[in-house]
Amino acid sequence: MSSFRFALQGLSAVIKKEKNIKIHLLAAVIVVIASFLFGLSALEWMFILFCIFGMLSLELINSALEKTIDLITEDFHPLAKYAKDVSAAAVLLYALMTVIIGSVIFLPKLISLFRTLI
Repeated sequence: MSSFRFALQGLSAVIKKEKNIKIHLLAAVIVVIASFLFGLSALEWMFILFCIFGMLSLELINSALEKTIDLITEDFHPLAKYAKDVSAAAVLLYALMTVIIGSVIFLPKLISLFRTLI
């Protein structure tokens, strides 16, 4: 039970301290609202939830890696920079994938909505 409490403490700490996780959470809320409004299928919901929770998890890992590197060295080191940059690149690639998946799911629905309004 304490490991669950520690995990919640970690999540709370990241939400309080990290700007990027707040941006991802805001995006997640918007996507979930849009998903309800458009009445996504179960399969579409699975992709959306996979994207949201995967993105948040990867951002948590990225934040943990950055803080660990900062703990190890306060000095600039090329390998520390490399590790941080690669971790950030992983987040970027996953974010790109989520945008593509979101576009595949939502663009046809948005186009259909605008056609009915015009």
